[in-house]
Amino acid sequence: MSSSDSLDRTGLGAAVACYLMWGVFPLFFHQMGVRGASPWEIVGWRTVFAAPISAALVIWVGQGSAFLNIVRTPRLLFMLALSALLIGVNWTVYVWAVDRGQTLSASLGYYINPLVNAAVGAWIFREPISRAGRWALGLATVGVLVQAVALGAPPWVALVLAASFAGYGVVRKRVQVDAQVGLLVECLLLAPFAVMLLASLSGGSGLKFGKGVDITGLLLFCGPMTVAPLSLFAVAARRLPLNIVGFIQFLTPTLQFACGLSQGERLTLPSLIAFCFIWTGAGIFAVDLVKRLRRESAAERVARAS
Repeated sequence: MSSSDSLDRTGLGAAVACYLMWGVFPLFFHQMGVRGASPWEIVGWRTVFAAPISAALVIWVGQGSAFLNIVRTPRLLFMLALSALLIGVNWTVYVWAVDRGQTLSASLGYYINPLVNAAVGAWIFREPISRAGRWALGLATVGVLVQAVALGAPPWVALVLAASFAGYGVVRKRVQVDAQVGLLVECLLLAPFAVMLLASLSGGSGLKFGKGVDITGLLLFCGPMTVAPLSLFAVAARRLPLNIVGFIQFLTPTLQFACGLSQGERLTLPSLIAFCFIWTGAGIFAVDLVKRLRRESAAERVARAS
């Protein structure tokens, strides 16, 4: 086995593990909600508990100097403050959606997210979109419109999740910092607001933390469950082509969709039609990625042989 083969397996394992974790998050958030934790409390503890774990990882891998460099650079701090705002919005809307029985709507947002990323990449970074990619975007747009008609209003949950995560990706692409160090800075920037939020909920029976072993354990678990997949994503992004990472990303909304159905959410016929458009677009997008990967691999083999 060559070292490159081993490297690819490591990246592939990290990517699959990362997206599997993100895909089953609704099960944990649902259990927290069943035990009385509000979406605001979940997001608050998620931010607070993620910060020390991120700090420990940064120290462990010896990236303290990189962290200090960010702190001393106003432009980097400003960019990470913007990414922190976007990921904070994403976390809050996502947890709120799961708590309100809208996991299917959340999965819709993450199905269209790779397509939104492609559109944003073409608009901002002048990245080319293939004909198949344009078809995928068109079908996704039709799916969103069908869902809007089915709901009688735009599917705000899906749109906000897709837009906030795509915006987060754009900001993190522009700011050249390590993923783990960037996450630590984002958590530290969000932490004061999280603490204020938790303090505002502490009156009466507002906070469920400490009110039982099960809910306390679940809320404590918010820290590692936030940091672990992001760290694995950083490994995958370094070791795999981004088109493979993007293809594996479809694992997440598929699992989210299954979680929504398992939790008793109802899939109406108009929503099913909307999902069919989205699934078709996502399928075209994924097949196009596989074809491009094969062409690139063939070209690399020819180049090595010549």
